[in-house]
Amino acid sequence: MDKHASKDFWVDLDEKELNRLYQFHRLLKIMARLRGKSGCPWDKEQTHDSLKPYLIEEAYEVLEQLEEENLVGVEEELGDLLLQIVFHAQIADEAGNFSMEEIARGISDKLVRRHPHIFGEIMVENSQDVLINWEKIKQQEKEESGIITEDTSLLDQVNPYQPALMEAQEIQEKAAKVGFDWKDIQGALAKVEEELSELVEAFSENDQAAMTEEVGDLLFAVVNVARFVNSHSELALRQTNHKFRRRFRAIEKKVQDQGAKMEELSLEVLDGYWNAVKEDEKAYKK
Repeated sequence: MDKHASKDFWVDLDEKELNRLYQFHRLLKIMARLRGKSGCPWDKEQTHDSLKPYLIEEAYEVLEQLEEENLVGVEEELGDLLLQIVFHAQIADEAGNFSMEEIARGISDKLVRRHPHIFGEIMVENSQDVLINWEKIKQQEKEESGIITEDTSLLDQVNPYQPALMEAQEIQEKAAKVGFDWKDIQGALAKVEEELSELVEAFSENDQAAMTEEVGDLLFAVVNVARFVNSHSELALRQTNHKFRRRFRAIEKKVQDQGAKMEELSLEVLDGYWNAVKEDEKAYKK
């Protein structure tokens, strides 16, 4: 039993809390059986590597349902995501690496350790103080574990396997913490204009390598602007993608109602439909 779990802890659990523990334990038992000697052939064949695509897919499906504000869908997709966590934990447990209990204990200990204003005597005034303390404690943990040494770059702490926009924003946030940042949004906006002009120049010279590089520089500069307006670039772009999908679908419907095909219409006509859809959305919001 966890050393932090006293007898009083278990005695004080109400029926809802006991049912929560039962359902989680049931999930663990089901997964163990699926991976067991007489279990499911497919489940038994899976490895950490083979499950990677499913982990990513389920995380994005949770995000999709959150953006759709579909709480029924969120519930289901969170269950599918939890299954992936339990799946990986079971595989690791079978190999003697770590267990679900150790995962839960580790994150619980981390939450207690990184919230000294709740579980300790540290005083904070606002959420910014909380974030500052969190980063200090996180840094100290990594130094004590040897993850961070004198030769470690600040940017080594940024995960390079996440989506590029998320990586760019985190890189910039790390750099900003040591003062490598624009003083205000005007500097960030000027950088966007500079990168755009360099892209135009590369295009005029028909330099493909330069154009690719400048597109990357322009995207990186736009992410900087997103930071200054307190927007997350990845989520902002996903929102725009969703908006474009919605409007494009509406255009398709308008064209279909006219008995025409999109490829037969000029850009001017399609753009007119696009503007009409935008006006319809503005009227609906009012």
